[in-house]
Amino acid sequence: MTGPKSGSRRGADVAGGKRWQKPGRFRDLVLSAAVAAGGILLVMDSDDSVLERLTRDECMRLMGSVPVGRIVYTRQALPAVELVNFALVDGDIVIRTRAEGKLAAAIRGVVVAFEVDSVDLAEHTGWSVAIVGQALPVTDSAEIGRLEAMTPPSWVTWENGHFITISPVIVNGRRVIGRQLTGGTSAHRS
Repeated sequence: MTGPKSGSRRGADVAGGKRWQKPGRFRDLVLSAAVAAGGILLVMDSDDSVLERLTRDECMRLMGSVPVGRIVYTRQALPAVELVNFALVDGDIVIRTRAEGKLAAAIRGVVVAFEVDSVDLAEHTGWSVAIVGQALPVTDSAEIGRLEAMTPPSWVTWENGHFITISPVIVNGRRVIGRQLTGGTSAHRS
């Protein structure tokens, strides 16, 4: 493999034998408001967006501002992602689920990832926060009672008395700040 390091795209493209260079401008596929109903993708030329790395405190504040997230775990040796509602309690992510459910069984005591985000498609802004931590069932009856009073019920219809907490060990977040479209707001079909 050529290039400055293994896996880099700055050297020769191994598959095609062509050199790849980072373009000065990027072309993004986006839905225009006028044609979104028709589902037509357009290509828009844009200057680089500003990508801001978030502090741990900002990540946790943003995480607490949304009611749903995605838990990422391993199910039968394959990656799995599930949308769940959650609460942030004392810095931990708290999920209600069924004690006998597949999710509870799959994540009990293992390291998982949890992701939340918010996107403004019209303004091309948004943020994403991902954490990694160990998922543990709550077994103390006093703590279960406290969490029942502090967290919303699960959005699915079953007994809500089982709680799983995830204590963030690794916290990463990014915010995309307003992208400037070149050539006005028009776009051309690709």
